Amino acid sequence: MRLSALCILSLTVVVARPLRAQENYEIQVYPSRTADPRTTLFELHSNFTGSGSLSSGGVRATNHALHETIEITHGFSSVFELGFYLFASENPGSGFGLVGTHIRPRVRAPESWKLPVGLSLSTEFGPTRRQYDKSELGIEVRPIVDQTVGRLYWAFNPNIEWSMKGPDAGRGVYGMNFNPNIKLAWQAHPKIAVGAEYYGTTGSLVHLAPSAEQSHMLYPSIDLFFSPDWEFNAGYGVKLSGAGDQNIFKLILGRRLKH
Repeated sequence: MRLSALCILSLTVVVARPLRAQENYEIQVYPSRTADPRTTLFELHSNFTGSGSLSSGGVRATNHALHETIEITHGFSSVFELGFYLFASENPGSGFGLVGTHIRPRVRAPESWKLPVGLSLSTEFGPTRRQYDKSELGIEVRPIVDQTVGRLYWAFNPNIEWSMKGPDAGRGVYGMNFNPNIKLAWQAHPKIAVGAEYYGTTGSLVHLAPSAEQSHMLYPSIDLFFSPDWEFNAGYGVKLSGAGDQNIFKLILGRRLKH
């Protein structure tokens, strides 16, 4: 079982081709647990950017943009799931448009390993339109580590992204961006958890970007657990330092269906 899981982990990285995760589309720190077998999770990610970029180089502005993402994830086994994303954007002055699609396979370490932490590995890939992202093809690899200690939950996603098509393609490790995500949540009530989520962009794997070019965002957040069949997460992002969009309101609403 351990060898099979390791093979799947390796295969997930090797077969992944096109796309990096879209900024301000899926703002989420992932947990290590995958969807249960024969269970499908439908999620709507709604994110509004209060202060963002202006149109530049043919890429549409993010300022006052509303991003909507439909995510559908199906559990195929106790350790493997497959997710599908459809991205859309409503931009002032240019209206509504489809941004692109992603596929996201994810595998986790089985419980039989008896690890002290949860552990899984996710990739994302697929095409995006040039009007919304100068990297039309790319890839994200997302290791996931998490743990619950009493009423405290923490998760760490040290994401690595690189472009397969566009101005940043073909740069090797110098084009591989490191984007760490961290979540801390306190179970204040059986149905409510409050905490904070951190999203950073620090530069390539081999070169730390100047502080003015980095991005560090903090989202005070809340999770509601009114039913095991529903998922709710909301947060408001403010810039701690560096560049990038800020004053972002995010909302995730999900529904699980068993087959």
